[in-house]
Amino acid sequence: MSDFDLDLRAVEEHIDDELELEGSIVLGVLDGETPADEWLEGISKGNVLILNVDGDVNELASGFARDVKESGGNLVHFRGFLVVTPPGVDVSTERL
Repeated sequence: MSDFDLDLRAVEEHIDDELELEGSIVLGVLDGETPADEWLEGISKGNVLILNVDGDVNELASGFARDVKESGGNLVHFRGFLVVTPPGVDVSTERL
């Protein structure tokens, strides 16, 4: 057993580096007033969008939804809100 050497401090430092996230959670209203390019720019910066949908979600998100999906991001419509995440940030719906 003495041959086994585990440096937990090094592991913790490595984990901290891996979990470093960039971006913010951005709250907004999806009502057609904000151009699709602005939502896409927010996603490209690593932000998560929580958008209160004021109208038909399919129509209002049509300008950016395909681009988000094709880039590996996610869109989830939940209780009147559209949650839009950049690539690498998943939305778990297992508890719904």
